[in-house]
Amino acid sequence: MIDADEPSNTHLSWRERWYEIIFEADTPAGKLFDVILLAVIVLSVFVVMLESVESIRDVHGQLLLIAEWVITVLFTVEYVMRLICAPRPARYALSFYGIVDLLAILPTFFMVLFPGAQRLTVIRALRLL
Repeated sequence: MIDADEPSNTHLSWRERWYEIIFEADTPAGKLFDVILLAVIVLSVFVVMLESVESIRDVHGQLLLIAEWVITVLFTVEYVMRLICAPRPARYALSFYGIVDLLAILPTFFMVLFPGAQRLTVIRALRLL
């Protein structure tokens, strides 16, 4: 049964619905999105920490690399979705959070082009903000 006092989001476009999920933390879907995103951020920082320990990297380096790429792809999809859903994408991209989000994904992509760039992945910890 639908409560008459509850606002219906059936009239919203897909962009508006995704905007609500991604940017609105006061909705159930927004809260869930934020919790999942926070868990992935913590996992990302944990992976970076494990990669910094030589003995762990020697044994589990391939697994850690795969985890880093999976996380980077998730962050990239999230960043692109934020740009697509934002009413003013350039404003979001140039905002503090937009820049932090971009800095969180760039090191992994730079790692392919520039050896040693993986040390920049520590920037991901900024996403915890």
